[in-house]
Amino acid sequence: MKDTNKHQGLRNQLAKILEEKGITNKNVLEAIKKIPRHLFLNSSFEDFAYQDKAFPIAADQTISQPYTVAFQSQLLEVKKGDKILEIGTGSGYQTAVLVILGAKVYTIERQNELFKKTSRFLPTLGYRPKSFIFGDGYIGLESEAPFDSIIVTAGAPIIPQPLMAQLKIGGRLVIPVGEKEQIMTMLIRKNETQFEKHEVGDFKFVPLLENKN
Repeated sequence: MKDTNKHQGLRNQLAKILEEKGITNKNVLEAIKKIPRHLFLNSSFEDFAYQDKAFPIAADQTISQPYTVAFQSQLLEVKKGDKILEIGTGSGYQTAVLVILGAKVYTIERQNELFKKTSRFLPTLGYRPKSFIFGDGYIGLESEAPFDSIIVTAGAPIIPQPLMAQLKIGGRLVIPVGEKEQIMTMLIRKNETQFEKHEVGDFKFVPLLENKN
């Protein structure tokens, strides 16, 4: 599959739709305009790639709705050089947005099939996270902590303690919390022991799975 002027036009339209839905961060909208989302999908979905919808990918996972990706990215308030931990690489679409925003991204995926596919695919488009990790997102990545931000791209029944511990003071954790439906939750770390909590809307995500080994 190629990336054409037609695709670019569809991306511009998608960015416009996201703006109408309340995405105001210009850098996030520019990232949506740049990333060839159709290349992240099975070719049978190519015609639908720039609709504001989630679609199935490998390993029973989904590529998130563009609005959700933009919304979470906007909440992070990414600055160039920010060190960001992403839990749930999935298709790599959210990863690509963070890379374009100038973040140093450490991304963890627990589905081996997806991990292999995405870690090969993303660099072919020129999106190079700092590190691809195959592992359990529940425990985060202590060896690289603390992080400026942590983003979780799957629904978690609770906020995993290790992720809170790996956030730097002033840092943000954005995570959808809930069993069947999720409330997008943002924690801002105030000091060693205190977090400010914001609940910012209802969403639907695939579940964040924990390794039970």
